[in-house]
This record gives sequence, C-alpha cells and structure tokens, in this order.
Amino acid sequence: MALALTLNLVGRLLSLGRQAAESRPFSSYYFDFYDVTHGSISIDGQDIRTVPLASLRESIGVVPQDPDLFNDTIMKNVRYSHLEATDEEVIAACKAAAVHDKIMTFTDGYATKVGENGIKLSGGELQRVAIARAILKNPKIMLLDEATSSVDTETELQIQQALEKLTEGRTTFIVAHRLSTVMNADLMLVIKDGAIIEQGSPKELLEAKGKYYNLWSKQNGIVSTSVKSGD
Repeated sequence: MALALTLNLVGRLLSLGRQAAESRPFSSYYFDFYDVTHGSISIDGQDIRTVPLASLRESIGVVPQDPDLFNDTIMKNVRYSHLEATDEEVIAACKAAAVHDKIMTFTDGYATKVGENGIKLSGGELQRVAIARAILKNPKIMLLDEATSSVDTETELQIQQALEKLTEGRTTFIVAHRLSTVMNADLMLVIKDGAIIEQGSPKELLEAKGKYYNLWSKQNGIVSTSVKSGD
C-alpha cells in the first residue's frame, strides 16, 4: 500500500475500503504492527521508527470491533488503560461513554464481572466499556476500528454520542464500512486494491459522485447513477 498523507494535529480521518483487509493495514502501519519498507510515518515530525514501541503505543488509544475484556469486574476492565486511575476517574470515563447509567442497573454495579471477553455484556455495552477505557487513557491519537459495525441502529446512536466525546480535541483514525457513523469526518480516504482512489470531506465526495457516493447511496437505499456497483 502506497500512501502520501499529511494530517493536522486535530481531526477525524476515515479510512474506507471495500473489505476490512483493504483499510485496516493503514492503521496497522501507524501502530508499528508492520515495519515501513518505503517512506516513513512521522508524528510531530519524529519518525516512529526512532520512538520506543511502548512510548508510541502509550500515545494511541484503540476502540476495536471486538474489544478484549478480562473475566473480571467492569471497574478493573476500564482501569486497565490507566492503572493508577481512581474509582472516581473510572466512573467519570464511563459517564462520558454513556454506559454509567446501565452499569448502575446491574446488581453489583462496577463490581459486576463481565465474563470471558465480556460475554455477559450486550454488544452495545461491550463497545461503550471499551470507549470508557479509551477515554480514561486520554491518548493523543485515537483509532476506531469498525467500532459500531456489530450493533443495531439504536445502540449505534448511543455509541456515537460516546465517540463524539472520545474524539473531541484529538487526531482520530476511523476504519468503517457503516457510513452513517462517520459523516462528521474531516477527511475521508476511499481505498481500493491498496491505493487511495478518492479523498476529501464527506460533502466533497458526495458531490463528486464517485465510489464513495455509490457506497453511500447503497446504504441509504438510493439508486446510484454514478460508478458501476462492481467498481
């Protein structure tokens, strides 16, 4: 994949591919999961290859499609991102993630054990706990990796409110196929076969009536007269 891109300090970037395999490697390079073989990736002018991996990942928060939770309490699962956090700070993060009220309906509240991989929580509860964990970490850079893809529309709206709080004032990378969740992105990249085929704001890409417009039309039940659906 060859990309040439410069981002401002604060903003939301959507990486959109026909399949997850097309858009996800972009973020994997940023996390240094893969070595950069050509060119470089820099943060604040510093090549990430010269930065200790632990330090790099400390500055980045992630809300994945399938969050990993331990078979422990909600309090400990959220605190995992910032082990020195007080109970009050954990609760504040859960309030910001719009999950505190739900937690308080559980018999054991924050002492509720979530089961292996959070199996005792619904999809929406699981995602909002993961968002609370990211809020508590308070990273400079956020990655949202299909964060709402596995939930229903009503739950998606609740999660969306939490994501607005999470991404406020920080650089955010979004990997998504459900376009309704990313209409407020500052910059969108449409990726096909490892290359950027379109980029711009949501408004600009809709007006261009290219691949993004075609995908948006499909998801909104609109018959598209632009590029062919197989493109």
